[in-house]
Amino acid sequence: MEKTSTDASPLTMYSSEKQETVCIFGTGDFGRSLGLKMLQCGYSIVFGSRTPGMSSLLPNDAEVMSYSDAAQKSDIIIITIHREHYDFLTELTEVLKGKILVDVSNNLKINQYPESNAEYLAQLVPGTHVVKAFNTISAWALQSGALDASRQVFICGNDSKAKQRVMDVVRSLGLTPLDKGSLMAANEIENYPLQLFPMWRFPFYLSAVLCVFFFFYCVIREVIYPYVYEKRDRTFRLPISIPNRVFPIAALTLLALVYLPGVIAAILQLYRGTKYRRFPDWLDHWMLCRKQLGLIALGFAFLHVLYTLVIPIRYYVRWTSNNRTITQVITKKENPFSTTNSWLSDSYIALGMLGFFLFVLLGITSLPSVSNMVNWREFRFVQSKLGYLTLILCTAHTLVYGGKRFLNPSNLVWYLPSAYVIALIIPCTVLVIKFILILPCIDKTLMRIRQGWERNPKYSESSLNGKTDI
Repeated sequence: MEKTSTDASPLTMYSSEKQETVCIFGTGDFGRSLGLKMLQCGYSIVFGSRTPGMSSLLPNDAEVMSYSDAAQKSDIIIITIHREHYDFLTELTEVLKGKILVDVSNNLKINQYPESNAEYLAQLVPGTHVVKAFNTISAWALQSGALDASRQVFICGNDSKAKQRVMDVVRSLGLTPLDKGSLMAANEIENYPLQLFPMWRFPFYLSAVLCVFFFFYCVIREVIYPYVYEKRDRTFRLPISIPNRVFPIAALTLLALVYLPGVIAAILQLYRGTKYRRFPDWLDHWMLCRKQLGLIALGFAFLHVLYTLVIPIRYYVRWTSNNRTITQVITKKENPFSTTNSWLSDSYIALGMLGFFLFVLLGITSLPSVSNMVNWREFRFVQSKLGYLTLILCTAHTLVYGGKRFLNPSNLVWYLPSAYVIALIIPCTVLVIKFILILPCIDKTLMRIRQGWERNPKYSESSLNGKTDI
């Protein structure tokens, strides 16, 4: 394979030494935007159109010709036309022979056709070098200089020289080419712009389910139960009180779910005695979504902080405080100071602030601009060691909040425990299993497995080869 180097030629090679001509088939929004951008970068642009005389919105410095005439002006032709209109290209087979055709088209649906548009173009016009490129860049991004959009341009093609020519063009436009291999990758590249938050879908759904479940759980305990048994209207808790219970529970649960798949993976490796067997698909997908789960958890933590800050200005809180003060004045009684309650209160707040600080630190280090500045060991230390410390602090924050009420039977409502008790199940489980896994006797074996040691190499090799020992 030929090695592609980004330093092989200067970015301004064509604009400073020789003005290269590029042909663009199509005069729509994308074709016009791409042509204008290339003109600004020093290229000579020729547009191919079925109605050359009616193309009035094109840049002034560009030429407009028929498809046949325009194709003869350049050996790089960018096809900015939808797949449904490719048929006219068969009439230009002889003119296009040996030229580089850059397919920029996208579909309306994922896997809309049996083959990718680029592969279809290569079959339709044999003898050409088809390269897939520019389909992940919008006309708006080209017009705005890609300052507020992604600069990556995915490229694939079967001819390495043709790909290199297109990659040079991409670089000269101030964009970043990313070689995805042969034309077989075109289907993946064409599906990419159609995907709506592919790695966020599962975390969003899971977060929604958690929020809905705990919201109704708290409504049953704090609104419906008092109304049924005491005829008290507690619906005023719906806007702030109950959400301020749901958000920290969702944040803690999602944070625990970030580290649970790693624990499950370690158990599987210990059970199998090897690292050379694939994890189940659901576990693979779960591990790939950990960053998204953590960021959503951080969002819920932020909401919890904001909702907590408004507690003192709520009418219900001010009314309760004033009423308690007036009652103490009338009855001439006061509540004695409790050192224990003071310790619990201050510890609860301190643990929450420390946990939130580390939570924010984890979120910052997960950003590409920050993670690219640290090496793998530093990144692993922050995301693993400090991550577990964050989970410990947030779990302790919740435990201290419960205090003596944690297992008090009087807190049961219709035999339902407090919501924070349920929220502690997954975090405590993860921490207990992690503590067991870091015991020297177990951690030593796990490290050996991850360094390549196998309990039964013969069985593992047979499994990899699709065979079964008798």
